[in-house]
Amino acid sequence: MRTDDRVLAYGGGWLDRAAALRGDPEWLAERLSDPESVVLPLWRDRCLVDAGRAPVRPAAVDAVELLAGADETVFLGLDAGRAVFAVDLSSREESAARALAGAAEAVDVRALVGGLAPAEAAVLAYAKGLLHWHRGQRFCGSCGTATVAGPGGQTRSCAGAGCGRLLFPRIEPAVIMLVEAPGEPERCLLARHRGAAEDSWSTLAGFVEIGESLEDAVRREVAEEAGLAVGEVTYQGSQAWPFPAGLMVGFRASATSTRVRVDDEEVVEARWFTRAELRARVAAGRPLGRIDSIDRLLLGSWLDGRG
Repeated sequence: MRTDDRVLAYGGGWLDRAAALRGDPEWLAERLSDPESVVLPLWRDRCLVDAGRAPVRPAAVDAVELLAGADETVFLGLDAGRAVFAVDLSSREESAARALAGAAEAVDVRALVGGLAPAEAAVLAYAKGLLHWHRGQRFCGSCGTATVAGPGGQTRSCAGAGCGRLLFPRIEPAVIMLVEAPGEPERCLLARHRGAAEDSWSTLAGFVEIGESLEDAVRREVAEEAGLAVGEVTYQGSQAWPFPAGLMVGFRASATSTRVRVDDEEVVEARWFTRAELRARVAAGRPLGRIDSIDRLLLGSWLDGRG
């Protein structure tokens, strides 16, 4: 398994998604009987793990009962030629799902990420996001008829006569931005969101709306949440965020003034921080962003004077 410390969590997955093969039922059946193929079992968006909190990965040929009892089986891709499948056991009680998978507990993927290589977390998050999508698309949004999964689990189709609508997994893009103040001293804006603990600060973020570019979304979100106009917007990177279907797109944004007016709905407080203030917080053990989130990259690169 490959690792790359520069890759954000849930990115850098090494799987070959085998797009030319994953729609072939015969090929998939052969992979399920291949001794090298493995299965990742999940229960209600949680990863099933062993006593050491390692994800359970039984060989497909040894998981006949597990595959037979799954609500959905999806093909994720090839890992150095070895097929990787994911199965959903959500219709069962947790104890029954754990027993079927030979697991000790069911754990949220985000609780495991600190002990996983980014690419390993990417595979688990991919499995979670795809299985979540299947559970939410069991009926056609046009006619209400039940849908059925296509080979490999990358599509669903309506079984209704005269409809036949084809459904594909949807991504919900969101922007996350580090806002810089104009002039000296150099400062960045952090906010305390409603429900967050005292002295808990983070970058601004929000979902992209219909009819917006990513840059438009940055400007709107900063204006709505902090009352600031933004000039230049610069792309910094992106991150897969299948919780359940997001894509986080990171930016650095230049504010045209320093007068902050929070919306008092999502954001209850916002203030400017100098690099010295952020370094003092780090020295005091205050984290800069979540361990698995792109906001850590945005804050870290600004603190280092990069970008």
